[in-house]
Amino acid sequence: MREAYVVAVACTSFGKHREVGFRELARQTLDLLVADAGPAGGAMATELDSLWFGNCFMGAWGQENLRGQMALVELVDEGRLPARLPVTNVEGACATGSLALHGAVRDVRSGEAELAVALGIEKLVLPEPTDAAGPTALRLIEGCTDNLTRDRLVCTYQEAAETMGETFALGADRSLFMDTYATQALLHMKRYGTTREQLAASSAKNHNYGALNPLAQYRFTTTLEDVLADREVAYPLTRSMCSPVGDGAAAALVCSGDWLAAQPAAVRERAVRVRATAAAGGTYQRTPDVPTLSHEAARRAYHRAGLTPSDVDVAEVHDATSFGEILQVEMLGFCPPGHGGAFVADGATGPGGSLPVNTSGGLVSKGHPIGATGLSMAYELTVQLRGEAGARQVPDARIGLAENGGGVLGLEEATCAVTILERTG
Repeated sequence: MREAYVVAVACTSFGKHREVGFRELARQTLDLLVADAGPAGGAMATELDSLWFGNCFMGAWGQENLRGQMALVELVDEGRLPARLPVTNVEGACATGSLALHGAVRDVRSGEAELAVALGIEKLVLPEPTDAAGPTALRLIEGCTDNLTRDRLVCTYQEAAETMGETFALGADRSLFMDTYATQALLHMKRYGTTREQLAASSAKNHNYGALNPLAQYRFTTTLEDVLADREVAYPLTRSMCSPVGDGAAAALVCSGDWLAAQPAAVRERAVRVRATAAAGGTYQRTPDVPTLSHEAARRAYHRAGLTPSDVDVAEVHDATSFGEILQVEMLGFCPPGHGGAFVADGATGPGGSLPVNTSGGLVSKGHPIGATGLSMAYELTVQLRGEAGARQVPDARIGLAENGGGVLGLEEATCAVTILERTG
């Protein structure tokens, strides 16, 4: 199978961009991608073979289908993208961006394409005034859960809560996602002794990383004490431990080794090798003592890359809540099961730690425009591996890993994508 490389990346700022539409976000991101590609940027207008477009909620603006084709049509009309460009639409809940990247990588590795783009765009800040009968952002996000057998999902969490003497109840003013994450966190706390202070340590560390990221939605520093004192969302989670609602876009340009070899040295030297991609699906059969789907996706990725967890120098993991970082450092093999809380709280995943995690600020600080999130992880890792991350740079980072989960299915996510990237220089 052929090698694939990320030759350029792009990411807009994340935040509440109510005045910016999908087509403008696409335009901004393409401009950034062309600029990052340097001397190779012009190839996107003439040599691009495929584009994978990630989005979940454009239907709230009336575009239920063919989302990528409609978001990009003006760029094709203007000759910024090739005429007749095949666009494949991807929806995988919060893992959408990573799955789009995996599609572009597969096109290149298979020989279907020499040059492919993965582009993810999301707008979760709805137009004002919002129709009282229309969807809210929280209701849109609930579409990432099991709505065919909602009772089965709810019963799974009610039964899990009852084992701890807790209750699980839905409410019109609550987020189903945050309630499920809270229950998963409580199960981990009961089984392993994980504490709220450890959750807060993850949150504070990532907000402090986000303060160094000019593209992050939240750019302020905070403390463990301030995180704990923030408004409760769903016990044990406070607002500072939960990702915000926002808009944004990110992209990656993927090429073959042959295409890269024909480029100027300035392009070749900044390319990042795709060492492995892998994915896994969720199940209702998982119990709290069984590893999650991210453990399986990571196992496959490590095997394909010929690497182990100890080879990873920097990671981006899916912390839609701060419990996510604690769980994922365990599932990805960075520490033993049950040790994630201490691993994070003791500084291993922070600046100067043995494995910096979420140097972008993570989802809780950088933001979480769902269709773009996975590609923003690829953006951060690429910048780190190039040595271009400025104040948040991890010294001599060579191997980067991104874990991006999506949806809820039973006591875990419905899908998960793991990507391993490698510095080539």
